[in-house]
Amino acid sequence: MGLRDWWHSFLVSMQFLTSIPVHKWFAVARTMPSSKVAGNALLFYPLTGLILGALLFGLASLLWRWQIDISAPLQAGLLLVFWVLLTGALHLDGLADSADAWLGGLGDQERTLAIMKDPTSGPVAIVVLVLLVLIKWLLLTELITAKLLLPLIFVPVLARLQVMVLVIYTPYVRGKGMGSDLKNQPQAWGLWLQLLAIVLALASLQYWLYMGLVVVALLVGWYWRYLMLRRLQGWTGDTAGASIELTEGVLLFAIVVLFAI
Repeated sequence: MGLRDWWHSFLVSMQFLTSIPVHKWFAVARTMPSSKVAGNALLFYPLTGLILGALLFGLASLLWRWQIDISAPLQAGLLLVFWVLLTGALHLDGLADSADAWLGGLGDQERTLAIMKDPTSGPVAIVVLVLLVLIKWLLLTELITAKLLLPLIFVPVLARLQVMVLVIYTPYVRGKGMGSDLKNQPQAWGLWLQLLAIVLALASLQYWLYMGLVVVALLVGWYWRYLMLRRLQGWTGDTAGASIELTEGVLLFAIVVLFAI
């Protein structure tokens, strides 16, 4: 692959994981990617997460530096709305579909997969979404109150890094789709190279507590992978989106426990 193809893969990652309109800014993003280009987009998931984290940190810092006379809960609410808008609620949709399917599937693989394709959301999906958003809002309020803004950068990065682990080391259930493109490209070297870079960067900065966040993200991903293998014998796009949302929620809680207390 040439430099243009790698650039295209990065833009595909941005289009797939965010609502940032890169297709309006770059002509290559408006072209259909090849299977190899689409598959190699997986390598840029952590970088896409870093961009999301930097934007979240930037907004949180501006709200704090401007000393806007609004309460921490309201600041957390604005930050959470911005977060959802940045991702286009894509991962929340995956979480909703997974929640409906997990309960309605009654332990059966085919029934679970069929429910995931249903575009409607049942009461279970709504309850899970409300609970997750509420928990994220409460945790963001705690972080803003404690002025713990820097860890926000790492939450989207680590959540998307563990999705790389999921995709590379777990079978893809459905026969066709972008998931098959991701699975068919050999990117294990990219995963371990990026994980090593993150660990070395944190060690060089002596951010030892942040190492705990890396472990937490990998443990959450491992347990969710275990549940997926038991029920589905693999992963789908919906369960990957659910994995991101669940990991972000757990990481926010871990930050409160490790840093704020």
